[in-house]
Amino acid sequence: MGEVSAFGAFLDPVADKLMVAAALIVLVWLGRAESYLAMIIIGREIAISALREWMAQLGEGKSVAVAFIGKVKTVAQMTAIIALLLHEPLIPGISTPLLGSISLWVAAILTLWSMVHYLKLAAPHFAGESRGRKPDE
Repeated sequence: MGEVSAFGAFLDPVADKLMVAAALIVLVWLGRAESYLAMIIIGREIAISALREWMAQLGEGKSVAVAFIGKVKTVAQMTAIIALLLHEPLIPGISTPLLGSISLWVAAILTLWSMVHYLKLAAPHFAGESRGRKPDE
């Protein structure tokens, strides 16, 4: 119906992150994903969500808008999750678990890379925030 609400706009990315986190936790539990890779991905999602919220409070939300690297990371992440959850042959001659594992490693590397990208964009605001504080705060 094309209807949009402020609450829906807020909840949509939260729901996406929750589903990714839940899928990664299940994959670790099943022994199909390494726990440290899941922690990197989930930790980054929490950190960048907090960063975006903080930047929005400063009125600078557009400066940490979704970048292309984040979109590529999401493709690798979704490929990994689907392949590792499916875990059955999907394409003849290609190991689904291997495809999932490689995609998860790519997603973790892109996760760190995109986090550095977003932190660099926000870095000038870190300095401005600390200079704007009173000495007793």
